[in-house]
Amino acid sequence: MADAAGSVDDPGPDSVTDEELLDLARRVADEAAGLVRQRRRAGVEVADTKSSPVDIVTEVDRAAEQMIYSRITRARPFDGFLGEEGASAESTSGVTWVVDPIDGTVNFLYGIPQYAVSIAAGRGDQVVAGVVVNVASGEVFAASRGGGATLDGRSLRVRDVVPLEQRLIATGFNYVAEVRALQAAAVGRMLHTVRDVRRLGSAALDLCALAAGRVDGYVEEGLNPWDRAAGGLIATEAGARVETRPGVGGTDCVVAGPAAGFDEFSALVEKCGFLAGERE
Repeated sequence: MADAAGSVDDPGPDSVTDEELLDLARRVADEAAGLVRQRRRAGVEVADTKSSPVDIVTEVDRAAEQMIYSRITRARPFDGFLGEEGASAESTSGVTWVVDPIDGTVNFLYGIPQYAVSIAAGRGDQVVAGVVVNVASGEVFAASRGGGATLDGRSLRVRDVVPLEQRLIATGFNYVAEVRALQAAAVGRMLHTVRDVRRLGSAALDLCALAAGRVDGYVEEGLNPWDRAAGGLIATEAGARVETRPGVGGTDCVVAGPAAGFDEFSALVEKCGFLAGERE
């Protein structure tokens, strides 16, 4: 039974600010990154596979997600939760957390220093706070809706727009072989029209790289909400435009670049065959 102050059945109005959500995300992401870092030194083994034999999950993914779930639900018991490894809760507060405990698990398995903890908070369909921690480097990317994006507390801004032939583009590949083949063909058509293409293995960090001016654009099909929630907000707050469009392989394709040069990049993405209706 609820009382005037609210209870488990009736939490009452939630006046939490986006900055307060960001502060919680930052603290929890930092703690989770410490766990992942420590467990990486102890050695890593594949625990299971998901969409295909190369789409792996480790026990560290699961342990990190459980830690994040525990910390957030203890601090915010009425919030919703959506985690890559299955942790979930319904929201009665209007806030839902979207979490990838290790974005770039294959890199993590091999010891390639490009994997991250990604934590975002949303209200309805809008992401309002996000943190991405590069576990290996310790870099902390963060943003709140309308509050700008930062790297280790310093403001971020996308790189100034340059001609297409001078743009460095980040991408990634689906774990399903048939979709990967379509993506590879599209990348092949793009390669000779841009400066170069990078496949670094973490969607969250690719979007943060766009925010930090380390790449000029990003395109990838098959991302899940936890892959792009925090990184997409960080890129947007740094001056990028991030859109989701139907991909050639039948799932959503994320297209992102500096807002000032986005239309030209989007047209190239379509021409090269990344999007539905453009398959050769």
